Amino acid sequence: MLEKLTCTCENPECGRTLHEDRLMLSMRTDVGERRAYECACGAVTVTVVR
Repeated sequence: MLEKLTCTCENPECGRTLHEDRLMLSMRTDVGERRAYECACGAVTVTVVR
């Protein structure tokens, strides 16, 4: 199941897959890494990687 996870735009009108070239910011915390992706539509999606 986890191998099917993808990072996609959170804009309900978009839904594009976000690749590493769209990664704008990453930050490490005690609970994992936060990554912010900016889509071509202008929306920003934040993910958490443990």
